Amino acid sequence: MGDRKLVQNIDELTDKEKKMLGRVLENYDFSVFDISKVRSAYRIDTNLGPICLKKIRHSKTKAVNGNTLVQDLQKHNFPYTAKFLKTRDEYLFVKYKKVFFYATEWIDGEECDLDDIEEACNCVKLLAKFHIATSEINTRKLKVKNNLKNWPRIFNSNLLDMQKFKRIIEKRKIKNEFDLTYKEYIDRFYNRGLAALHLLNASDYYRLSKDASNKKTLCHDSFYYQNIIKKDNVYYLIDLDSILIDLHINDLGKLIRRLMFKKEYQWNFEKARKLIEAYNEVNKLSKSEIEAMLSLITFPHKFWKLGKKRYIKHKNWSESKYMNKLTKLIKYDEDEQKFLEDYVQYVNNYD
Repeated sequence: MGDRKLVQNIDELTDKEKKMLGRVLENYDFSVFDISKVRSAYRIDTNLGPICLKKIRHSKTKAVNGNTLVQDLQKHNFPYTAKFLKTRDEYLFVKYKKVFFYATEWIDGEECDLDDIEEACNCVKLLAKFHIATSEINTRKLKVKNNLKNWPRIFNSNLLDMQKFKRIIEKRKIKNEFDLTYKEYIDRFYNRGLAALHLLNASDYYRLSKDASNKKTLCHDSFYYQNIIKKDNVYYLIDLDSILIDLHINDLGKLIRRLMFKKEYQWNFEKARKLIEAYNEVNKLSKSEIEAMLSLITFPHKFWKLGKKRYIKHKNWSESKYMNKLTKLIKYDEDEQKFLEDYVQYVNNYD
């Protein structure tokens, strides 16, 4: 994680943070040479090598889950993650005030570059290996959220939100450029969401969920560049804090959906097909899974999320930032339609 963005060195940390870290780290059996903050984690350089210290609020469950999962993954041919470190007293976490901390190895590599389709394909193969390994372990002992059979409820809820955003805009006496543009496109994106929901209900989603429920299949649920580290041409998956029980296509579908908005992808189905085929090389998806995944990819999640930030959360962004994000979503409108047609054709010929 060497050249990661958002790095703060020890002298940039607040006194309060330094005091907190001092109290936490005195529970471990290593000597600290240096500390820096990388994203939301702390890199601790020690006599045992670099260590990652992470903060979790409310519950120590994530540390217990993560450690159990890492040990089980090791036993099932998946050593591509960071091992947990115990305290001097053999605890997996340290409590400081109302916050819990846990420590793992620091995988000293680079965040992967998902803009590069070949690298993205390698990452997808890592995901497929992770899914195979998690399928072979007893996930019932993990205390994690179960998201099975939940997609239709989420889609429905988001569609209702979009109708709410429309009403909020209509009630405004003074409408700015964002309001007018968002309202102009809301029906189009709403209909796309409705079509995604119909696709989902017409697919084998409920049968797939039932099978997954019996097996308690696990997803990473935060499979993106900052959690995939490349070290000596080997890919590692870090940060198991978001794991949940869901269909494996949840991880792959969300990744494809996120990538399609990048200028290197631009809803080009050929690139999505490459990612699906890369996953299939390791862990073949059924036709039913491919069908259900389409609804997840094409649901207008980003359009809904932008509306929520604006009309519910009132996120304090500048007008230009709001408009830039909206313009980007609208720009890909036709490309998305073409993607949908190409994907349906792919499904029809899939075996």
